[in-house]
Amino acid sequence: MLFRFSSSFLESISTHVDPKLPFISLSKGLELNTLRTMSTIIPRALGNRRQPFVVLSGPSFAVELMNKLPTAMVVASKDNKLASSVQQLLASPNLRISTSSDVTGVEIAGALKNVLAIAAGIVEGMSLGNNCMAALVAQGCSEIRWLATKMGAKPTTLSGLSGSGDIMLTCFVNLSRNRTVGLRLGSGEKLDRIMGSMNQVAEGVSTAGAVIALAQKYKVKMPVLTAVARIIDNELTPTKAVLELMNLPQVEEV
Repeated sequence: MLFRFSSSFLESISTHVDPKLPFISLSKGLELNTLRTMSTIIPRALGNRRQPFVVLSGPSFAVELMNKLPTAMVVASKDNKLASSVQQLLASPNLRISTSSDVTGVEIAGALKNVLAIAAGIVEGMSLGNNCMAALVAQGCSEIRWLATKMGAKPTTLSGLSGSGDIMLTCFVNLSRNRTVGLRLGSGEKLDRIMGSMNQVAEGVSTAGAVIALAQKYKVKMPVLTAVARIIDNELTPTKAVLELMNLPQVEEV
């Protein structure tokens, strides 16, 4: 379900939803006009701030899960008992589920890793090499950590399954839709043509629109992720973006 339709859909069914019914969210993105994640959208739309909620995230391509290949994910909830219940429900010999109480960290990492994957794809499409790829992804990971911790996330979450685990999968594997969009942008294709030819959603394209607003709201410098947003908005070409990033002031690593 697209984020822009989530609130209206949930509002339309709110009278039919049991206030004790747990929701498991697999959505990775942000509501663009409000910058809200599903953990906020679902209770508000249903008119129940205590609606049980869990977010499931982590490095997982559906096709590999269906083929019963070993996979690990994380389930996050402020309700530890609910997280444990979902863990027991979903765990199998092929699927390992960890639990977390850091809903914010899991949701923000899941949303912004898609934007970073577009950047990784652009590097690949421009044939900028492995050194550049490693530097860009490392910088992007730092930017996601800076923002998420400002929003209340735990740093350890960003180095776990829903953070660096999902980032590695999405940035480096050809099955990634967002990486594919970036690769085609880096190869010189226009965004309209790319999106028109895809039959699946690349969440990072729409989420990129929220990056600049989030960076401004939380006063975090995010040069890589905001560059992706500017490329998508036709404010910047991939070539100029690389030049800008390489000409940033030399700073201490944090």
